[in-house]
Amino acid sequence: MSNYLLTFHGGSMPETKEAQDQVMAAWTGWFAELGDALVDGGNPISKAKAISPDGSVMDATSAPSGYSIIKADDLDSAVELAKGCPVLAGGAALVVSETFPVM
Repeated sequence: MSNYLLTFHGGSMPETKEAQDQVMAAWTGWFAELGDALVDGGNPISKAKAISPDGSVMDATSAPSGYSIIKADDLDSAVELAKGCPVLAGGAALVVSETFPVM
C-alpha cells in the first residue's frame, strides 16, 4: 500500500454558518468512509511563496488551496477514493499523486 497526496486547486469557502456546517459534515462523513485509508486529513492553504533555483522569492501564483493524504493499493484505487472528496463540491480541482519513501 502506498500513500497518495491529494492536492486541491481552487474552489470556494462556504460563506454562511449553515454552509460551513454542511461542509464540515461532508468532510466528517468522507473521513468516516475512508476509515483506515485516511493518513492525514490535511488543511486548507492560505498563503504561499515560491523560491527559484537562484534563491529569489516571489508570491506563488499556482499554489494548491489545500491537501489530504490517503493510502491505497494503487493509483486507480486512490482516484476512486478521492472522487468522494467534499472539496469537489466547492468547485476545486483535485490532483492525486503517489508518494514513495526514500528516507
